[in-house]
Amino acid sequence: MKVTVSRKAHFNAAHRLYREDWSFEKNDAVFGKCNNPNFHGHNYELVVHVTGEIDPETGFVMDMKVLKDLIKAEIEDAFDHKNLNVEVPEFKELNPTAENIAVVIYQKLKPKLEASVDLEITLYETPRNFVSYSGN
Repeated sequence: MKVTVSRKAHFNAAHRLYREDWSFEKNDAVFGKCNNPNFHGHNYELVVHVTGEIDPETGFVMDMKVLKDLIKAEIEDAFDHKNLNVEVPEFKELNPTAENIAVVIYQKLKPKLEASVDLEITLYETPRNFVSYSGN
């Protein structure tokens, strides 16, 4: 029987949505105020979902303290109070949209988990705007 366990986390980060190969006018038309050259910030809410079989010995799909520590080390420490465009290597060449941030989070966490579990990332950029990614 498969069960999903989930852990919430939070980080604050600044970013700018733009493409260097586009004019300011085109960036402004596509990304609007998210193209602010001085950047802007969000209070991101992250939910990490791990789905797998319940271990008959422990009763866990995954030890939640292990998941908490993994999210802190791989995501919160790397992204919190950072300018994603400038300070986070994964976004040097990748536009830090919510979609791309969710994919990067997935790529950072998935190799650290047991191969037998499934991972889904839900990232809230605002309380009403959020994305989900599960490796597909």
